[in-house]
Amino acid sequence: MGTEKSSSTRGQAWFCTTGLPTDIVVDVDGMAFHLHKEDEGEGDVELARCYIQLEGFPGGSDAFEVVAKFCYGVKVELTASTVVPLRCAGEFLGMTEEYSEENLISKAEKYFAQVTLRSIGDSLRALKSCDRDREIAERLDIPWRCIKAIVANPPASDPALFGWPMADGGSHISQPRGVNRRKGHHDRESWLEELSILTLPVFKRLIFTMTESNLSIDLIETCLMQYANKCIPGITRSTRKAGDSTLTTEMEQRELLEMVISNLKPTRTALPSRFLFGLLRVANILKISDDFQVMLEKKIGCQLDGVKLDDLLIPSYSYLNETLYDVDCVERILHNFLERHESGSIAVDEAGRLTSLIMVGKLIDGYLSEIASDSNLNPEKFYKMAVSLPEKARLYDDELYRAVDVYLKAHSWLSEADREKISGILDCQKLTLEACTHAAQNERLPLHTVVQVLFFEQRQLRHVIAGTLLATDPVVGPQDPGRASGSRQWKEVEDRVTATIDVVPDLGSSADVSRGSESMTWRATVRENQVLRLDMDSMRTQAHQLERECSTMKKAIEKIDKEGALGSVWKGTLSRKFGCKLSTQVCDSQDKAVVEGRRGTQRRRHQN
Repeated sequence: MGTEKSSSTRGQAWFCTTGLPTDIVVDVDGMAFHLHKEDEGEGDVELARCYIQLEGFPGGSDAFEVVAKFCYGVKVELTASTVVPLRCAGEFLGMTEEYSEENLISKAEKYFAQVTLRSIGDSLRALKSCDRDREIAERLDIPWRCIKAIVANPPASDPALFGWPMADGGSHISQPRGVNRRKGHHDRESWLEELSILTLPVFKRLIFTMTESNLSIDLIETCLMQYANKCIPGITRSTRKAGDSTLTTEMEQRELLEMVISNLKPTRTALPSRFLFGLLRVANILKISDDFQVMLEKKIGCQLDGVKLDDLLIPSYSYLNETLYDVDCVERILHNFLERHESGSIAVDEAGRLTSLIMVGKLIDGYLSEIASDSNLNPEKFYKMAVSLPEKARLYDDELYRAVDVYLKAHSWLSEADREKISGILDCQKLTLEACTHAAQNERLPLHTVVQVLFFEQRQLRHVIAGTLLATDPVVGPQDPGRASGSRQWKEVEDRVTATIDVVPDLGSSADVSRGSESMTWRATVRENQVLRLDMDSMRTQAHQLERECSTMKKAIEKIDKEGALGSVWKGTLSRKFGCKLSTQVCDSQDKAVVEGRRGTQRRRHQN
């Protein structure tokens, strides 16, 4: 090679600015390269120009320009994106060591082996650059070497292996700008982002090789997720169109979608549920085959306990479904979850399975509340999904009651039989006191359901009032007559309510209850519940008063403690004084007969 020379382009022509006449013109993709021989002895000899047209030159005119500069001794820079075209160009032109030491083939091969294949990101870019010259690249085994390098250096490997360039042995080819030891960490974090540059056939080949090499299924699924997110619009709701994706047709997107689904592990994984539901939405739009649809629904069913309510709201894309959301799909997903739950494959221990079931129960009740307002949702479908969950999936039925209430409100045209069937979903014993209070005044519920709610509300009110009394009662012994008297009082109340409940022989069957007895029992129970609510409010007021008096006592005792030697004497006196007052206050909050009974018992105890 001679001394370093510059070059210039004018229009569609390339010239080497040496002042020497052009004796050969090479046409590559419409670009004319004006070249000359370096023979000083023949500089003044007029030579006939030679014209050559190179068709299918590897890398096109850009690669040939680098080759021309290399031949004239111009220092060029190799990168992961250019090394493969230049290696193929050198092979095309036969630039071996036979003609010149450190020729283009050896230079490119050295950089490719020592730099490019040491980095997953560089290997991906080199693999992408094989697309244009696939035939010659395959002959040189370049794609396979790139894929093997990617598979051999997964992200779990030593970060130092990622993009850490080796010495180039003093060649004229410089290292890429910005390459340093910290590039390894950056490469490890960002190489997944570059998967989308691969064409679908190359990506499928990469995934197949990763599977055959027994790489971690989590890594393979991560690659699938990253590629699908980049190449299929609509998987994430924030990206409705593909960016630089190479997949431009629905057929290619459907092929990728089916390939992704077929490579997902059929059991629970760390893949985000939002991604799986994104696949499901796109699958409905692209109309993939039923087999892949079933595979995806089973995959989602494995981790339904980690799904958010918003994910379940899948729009109905089929004209056969009249509902706004695809209820049938969610029903199938729920069925898959329940099957796996019954088989014991959802969690290792019983506590984990129960927790998982309760989370799904809460999710489905929330879903029922969302779809209940759809006027096209028939009662049979609503009922079927609601009762599909086992009893232990719900700790409380408040959210289910909300769904039933919304459904009855949106479907006012339902027959009495359908209203009773929908209301029969509820287990009134699992309603909290707040839900019972609302349901007892709900005119949309059938009368026999309201009666059941009133009875269980009454029981909860009694328990709350009893709990308040026990919490504010002074500490007494197990034989204390006052406590025994209070227990007898509540036993009498419970017996009266039980007698009232016995008016209705079977609350679960409306056929056995006459309208007259229902109405009579309903009115009686409402009155008694109102009395119980007033008693409970009174108990709360008494409790607040007791708290204030206890606070006053505490402050007084602390003040006396600071006064000196007489503190202990006054402390005992005040304790007895306030203790007596506290006991009287608590007893006064009960029935007058109970209070008088306790006072008589205490007098007899002192006399004895």
